[in-house]
Amino acid sequence: MNRVGIGIIGCGNISGAYLKAMTTEFPILDIRGLADLNSELAQSRAAEFGLVARSIDELLSDPQIEIILNLTVPKAHVAVAMQALEAGKHTYSEKPLGINFAEGKKLADAARSKGLRIGAAPDTFFGGGHQTARSLIDQGVIGVPVGGTATFMCPGHERWHPNPAFYYEVGGGPMLDMGPYYITDLVNLLGPVSKVAGFAITPRSERVITSEPRNGERIPVDVPTHVAGVMAFENGAVVQIGMSFDVAGHKHVPLEVYGTEGTLIVPDPNRFGGPVEYLKKGGQFEEQTLTSPYADGNFRSIGVADMAHAIRSDRPHRANGDLALHVLEVMEAFQTASEQGRTIEITTKVQRPAPLSDSLVDGRLAK
Repeated sequence: MNRVGIGIIGCGNISGAYLKAMTTEFPILDIRGLADLNSELAQSRAAEFGLVARSIDELLSDPQIEIILNLTVPKAHVAVAMQALEAGKHTYSEKPLGINFAEGKKLADAARSKGLRIGAAPDTFFGGGHQTARSLIDQGVIGVPVGGTATFMCPGHERWHPNPAFYYEVGGGPMLDMGPYYITDLVNLLGPVSKVAGFAITPRSERVITSEPRNGERIPVDVPTHVAGVMAFENGAVVQIGMSFDVAGHKHVPLEVYGTEGTLIVPDPNRFGGPVEYLKKGGQFEEQTLTSPYADGNFRSIGVADMAHAIRSDRPHRANGDLALHVLEVMEAFQTASEQGRTIEITTKVQRPAPLSDSLVDGRLAK
């Protein structure tokens, strides 16, 4: 196998999940170093996985590194990705692509001008649960898609995250934090979004951290923390969405998709697996057999592996910059719709990602 050299910038909370999957599931990925502004954090993470901690400059100048995996905080995503492009590297970022559409488009334009690839999480839509739901929709079991619901609502991440302040800074909030999972999966299932309407509110101006080690500390809130809206898709479906850090509890499932002939319950889009349930009109909900792999674990980094395989086989990668930019525009549109009191037209165009089955050999990701 002609492996692809990977340099990782950012060794915070999410990096552990990436590194576990990268080092056990995807042999095409050749991790050639980790870097972080906090060198002790990089050294600790490198030691944990038997890797090497290096400086950011060393990663960017290493000719054997082809992809920079950018796991920094959201407000640094575009700046770090632009550094990677300037160094002649493809780049793949944690979600969101950027903290606003303007900077995301700047990154996409720069990549296009340099002939380099960009990509961004989430890649959970590669998971067996979501690919099974996609296959059922493509088979026509729900009939003509009519609508759906997308729901993530909780009391806030300050309950569990050791350093939650960035969730309430510009670039944070429930829509930019959790919206990418839901909207990306819906584009995978239904295709691109054409219009958005919505409302965004900020019920509290500060939050109190209850996790360790900052228990009791107050942090300011600079973004809306409760967003409700509607997305009209190009295929005619209309989906309601609710994203909140202000809800004590609820009984909604994460994703439902409705059609003229049936309804699908889709797994949590922040997970790769989970049950898929189908109700045929006039019948009862029945759990479906998962027909795709990557449903039995946390495979974060499969999007990077798909990019690596795509580079080697000269095909499009699925968690690509066009998809991430489209999702970013949709998410920003809820705030614009709320501020301006009108429906917002989405300007970006994107193709549904190809089914993962197109790239599987013996049930796993390959060229």
